[in-house]
Amino acid sequence: MGELYGLTEHPTVGGTPLTLSLLSPAHRPIQTTRDLPGFWKGSWKDVRTDMRGRYPKHVWPEDPAAADPVTRAKPRGDLTPQPQRDCSIA
Repeated sequence: MGELYGLTEHPTVGGTPLTLSLLSPAHRPIQTTRDLPGFWKGSWKDVRTDMRGRYPKHVWPEDPAAADPVTRAKPRGDLTPQPQRDCSIA
């Protein structure tokens, strides 16, 4: 899910919103959505609370739409998220 941090618009293909299956760090489904900004503003708060308890070594920002994307857990002793390479689809 951390790869989607920083997205403020839902990804589309040909104007059609993609259905995103958001996965936990254990690759288990957390949520399925066709409205990522709505998820960030709505149920993210509850998901974040649950995931922070289950996966404390991972980054769970309060505002994921404004956060930098991450691809892995926080390194030991480092409390800042790791930036991700730009992997946008052209």
